[in-house]
Amino acid sequence: MPRYFIELSYKGTAYSGFQIQQNSNTIQAEITKAIKIISGIDFELTGSSRTDAGVHALQNYFHFDSDIEYINWKGVKNEQQLIYKLNAILPCDIAIKCIYLVPELANCRFDAISREYRYYVYQFKNPFLETTAYYYPYKLNIELLNQAAELMYSFTDFTSFSKRNTQVKTFNCKIIESKWEIQGEKLVYYIKANRFLRGMVKAMVATQLKVGREILSIQQFIKILEERDSTKAFFSVPSRGLFLEKVNFSNDFFNRKSS
Repeated sequence: MPRYFIELSYKGTAYSGFQIQQNSNTIQAEITKAIKIISGIDFELTGSSRTDAGVHALQNYFHFDSDIEYINWKGVKNEQQLIYKLNAILPCDIAIKCIYLVPELANCRFDAISREYRYYVYQFKNPFLETTAYYYPYKLNIELLNQAAELMYSFTDFTSFSKRNTQVKTFNCKIIESKWEIQGEKLVYYIKANRFLRGMVKAMVATQLKVGREILSIQQFIKILEERDSTKAFFSVPSRGLFLEKVNFSNDFFNRKSS
């Protein structure tokens, strides 16, 4: 059966997360509803990266299977027309960017080789950043922040930075890049890894900010990582500053022939 990838972006402020939930509005619920309006079919969507309530994405993916080509859905003639129709139905804070026909065994979750996140912090009041960054009006030592960020390369087990009661077989992640940057009036934490645990980026940010304020020492930060105990880490930063920026696949992934 033909499989399709949907590439999308969204502002997560109004949603209870990416994955569909009972009695809560989610990104998946809105996409499912929009596709049904055009196709008349209930599709099961598989998500690439589950983002929590309030988290934004510049790029994320769903995939679904359909034995009816989408060009036959209520007069849809081509991909661009389908994207236009879906975007006309979807709320203004969700946008479809592209739709790809892929091999039937392609999986937007398991075929992704890495993901990239950025967390935005601002230290001087700015009403235009209120929904997309974290207002943190404290003096921060940038050098210490980057020392903490660089320590991520030395670890593979990030149990300390995972929410409890999560259903994963391993807490191992390979950190590819980890650093703090200054972008105008924003301080940004950039992290790239092969996979992420539930709540991991927010825990990394919250705990590193304690280091930047010199509430935690570098030695204490190392100990938190070594103890593999999430009760020792901090998770108290809001979702609004977090962006899933990119989901990466192999270079030839979207050029493979579908079968």
